[in-house]
Amino acid sequence: MEDMASVVLDPATRLALTAAGGFLLVGLMTGVWKYWQIARSAEAAAHPYVDIAHRASLLYSFASLVLAALAWFSVWPDAVNTVAVAASVLFFALAIGSYVLHGWLADTDNQLRAPHRLGSRSLPGIALHGFMVALIVAELGGAAVVFVGAMQAIW
Repeated sequence: MEDMASVVLDPATRLALTAAGGFLLVGLMTGVWKYWQIARSAEAAAHPYVDIAHRASLLYSFASLVLAALAWFSVWPDAVNTVAVAASVLFFALAIGSYVLHGWLADTDNQLRAPHRLGSRSLPGIALHGFMVALIVAELGGAAVVFVGAMQAIW
């Protein structure tokens, strides 16, 4: 068996694996937070965005593992794969961050419902919808780039 210390991972794969571990830890920590809220709630329920943060973190950890595998096989240059993975991972993190923030502030149970709340303030709809468009482009675009690169290698 090859010594793992001798395996050289490209930057995109390292980034995706690091993100996977980080999102897994966030998922586990938000799980503790979720349990704490459930245990102290008369309804035995956590805030919806605490629950969403917990689940999304765990799902994004596995999505990051898929990105790592795709980046590992991708035929594109390291810079292309790294930018693609970074775009997806950045917006995974920003999404989780927004869920954690809404869970912490307990300001909404639906961030897409107008008026768009952030604590005691309202956000303009264009800000939220602009963020969502950027998220869609970055996550889908980044994943598509490494997927197509991997398919070029595999097929």
